[in-house]
Amino acid sequence: MKEWEVSAKASATAKIVNMFNRPGQLEKIDQIKQRFTRKKGSVEALLKSAMQQQLEGVRTGITQLHSCLEESKGMNAEIKKTFSLFTEVSLLFESLGEVRDENMRHSQYVTARENLKHIFTVPESVERTKQWINEGKLLHTHQCLRDLENSRDDLLFELHKLPNQSPHDKSLLKAYFSEVEVLSKLLEKQLLFVLSRALNTVRKNPAELVTVLRIIKREEKADEMALKQEKQTGFLAPGRPKKWKQMAFNILEKSVESRIEGTQVEERQDDKHWLIRYLELIRQLIVEDLRVVKTLCLPCFPPEYKIVDRYVIMYHKSLSSHLQEIIQNGLEGTEYVTMLILLFKTYHSEEMLGHPDLVEYTKNLGPLLPPAMQDRIISNYLKDIEKNYVEWMQNALKSEKEEWRSSNAPDIDSYTRTAAPIIIFQMINQNLEVSKTISEEITMKVLILSVDQVIKFRDSFREAIIDFKNKYFEDRKQVPYFTQYMIIIVNHCLQFVELGNHLEKQYSSSLFAGQIGENFNRLRGTFLQLRNETGNFLLEELFIDLDQHFDKLFSSQWLTSLDSLETIYATLEDYFQDYNKLTENNYNFIVDQAKSTVARKYLTAMLSKRTTFKTFEECTKAASKIVKEVDRLTNLFSNLFRSPDEKEEDEFEAIIMLSEVLRSDDDMMSFELHRVAEKYPDISEDHLLRLLNLRGDLSRSNAKDKVTHVDRPKVSHRSSIFKSLVFPKAVINLNF
Repeated sequence: MKEWEVSAKASATAKIVNMFNRPGQLEKIDQIKQRFTRKKGSVEALLKSAMQQQLEGVRTGITQLHSCLEESKGMNAEIKKTFSLFTEVSLLFESLGEVRDENMRHSQYVTARENLKHIFTVPESVERTKQWINEGKLLHTHQCLRDLENSRDDLLFELHKLPNQSPHDKSLLKAYFSEVEVLSKLLEKQLLFVLSRALNTVRKNPAELVTVLRIIKREEKADEMALKQEKQTGFLAPGRPKKWKQMAFNILEKSVESRIEGTQVEERQDDKHWLIRYLELIRQLIVEDLRVVKTLCLPCFPPEYKIVDRYVIMYHKSLSSHLQEIIQNGLEGTEYVTMLILLFKTYHSEEMLGHPDLVEYTKNLGPLLPPAMQDRIISNYLKDIEKNYVEWMQNALKSEKEEWRSSNAPDIDSYTRTAAPIIIFQMINQNLEVSKTISEEITMKVLILSVDQVIKFRDSFREAIIDFKNKYFEDRKQVPYFTQYMIIIVNHCLQFVELGNHLEKQYSSSLFAGQIGENFNRLRGTFLQLRNETGNFLLEELFIDLDQHFDKLFSSQWLTSLDSLETIYATLEDYFQDYNKLTENNYNFIVDQAKSTVARKYLTAMLSKRTTFKTFEECTKAASKIVKEVDRLTNLFSNLFRSPDEKEEDEFEAIIMLSEVLRSDDDMMSFELHRVAEKYPDISEDHLLRLLNLRGDLSRSNAKDKVTHVDRPKVSHRSSIFKSLVFPKAVINLNF
């Protein structure tokens, strides 16, 4: 308080000092004093009002506390009085024992009197109920059965309430009403019969189905009441709960299973198209049944049953289970296709569960089979295709091999359109057309498998070709038409490439084009490589015949004789008469290979040191002959080419340049050698020495010196014809 008082005085002093600092304020001191007095009075009035309100609140609170204390004392007294009365309850309970027993007997008498009618007429009611069951009067049957069950249950409940229950009385009562259980079973059996034929019944007599469902719904409520009574009293009526609703769903599910399984009337041994027929019948059955459920059953069943959704699930599960059983027993051949078409195309299409009348109930339905089972079918389908490919390709190859060794000349048409590639790609197209009816993803898997099988076929095809070639060269009389059939084989290889390109174009616009591009590249590379190899096999026969004539080139008689080149020229023309049956690409390839080989063999003969031109005049004459022979060969190959030769390097030009070295004098020889080395950086010193050794007018030491001083490019990534020239012994290692 003292601190507040000091603070208040200090604040008042500061205000007064500030107020009287200005001139003229002292003259208004009376007015200021009156203002402060009024303000003080109003503040004191507010404080008094606040204090008055606080005091009134405290007074009211004290009064209420006093009243609460009085009420608490009164309640305490009443509670004590109540507890004192509880001590008398046990005495009252004992004194009312007779009244209680009398009330129990009265209750039993009342129950017995209410059920006298049913008790004395049980045999008659049972017989009448059986008659109604036989007549199909199910509502009357159920009403009578409920009356009998209620009478029995009421009497049993009264026995249950007795403090000293008599098992004998219960057994006696149950035995008396034993026929009620029999009636319940008979009615249940009748209901099951109607439900098992629900789809037929709803078409002919929907009222009967509605009656059955009403009975089931009543029994469902009776089950609920019985369970509620058990929870409250511990008494459960005999035969409860009947669970007829669950029974109804079970029998509907069994009837669906029976319809699914019963539709299969054939086996594989009866008809190879049994699965196609079965799945078509199943498709028609399911669509028809579900449309009946939607249009006729939906109004009959209670809404909470969601009967259309339930039927859709039942058909889905039953069909899935039966198909899995069929798959476990094994599929064969086209059965895989039939099954996959159903799974990936038909099942969710408008032809089946995607039907406009059903789609609202089936749109969220999952796949018919588990993913693992679907993958297994696809895998087995691809394995079956692979097995067929292997078998068909081996048969095609066997037929080709037999034809190669035949004693009959091939037909004109067989040169360009051969059987094996066409048969193989026809098989591929057939499998792809079939897979298109399933799905695009499976089509791509079949396509990749097909291309891989063609690539694998190349290995066995190559082995057969090599065996065919070896047999021929062992004894050329064994195969009379080797050249003709080898031409067909070379065309074979390129035909595989062309058919592969055509197939790739067909599927280049698909979603999986990127995945198949690599496979087709491997196919092209594989068969182009085989084409090159078989082309060399074809030329091998030609050059076996020519080798003896190439051996005569640059011999001692060569300079004065024309026989060797004439024979080579004539042989080439003769063989290329047969080679005309090659397709254009293959023909140009063979011409190019033959040209390269002729040039290589000519150079080999030239550098093999079979003769020496002793004088400069002989060297000049030999060079002129070389130029004439090369010009003639060049003209021959130019005429043989069906399209212009687009090769950057002409192998015959190398021969011409070497001939220039032969005819050059000593002053120009180094220059010509430099030209050769610059044009063909991979020509070796051995090659140059061999060339100079043809000149008898040049000593060995001088030749070696000229070769040593030839400027050669330091780095060269280009290879020429000289790269392929290999001699058994290098001249450079000879002693000069």
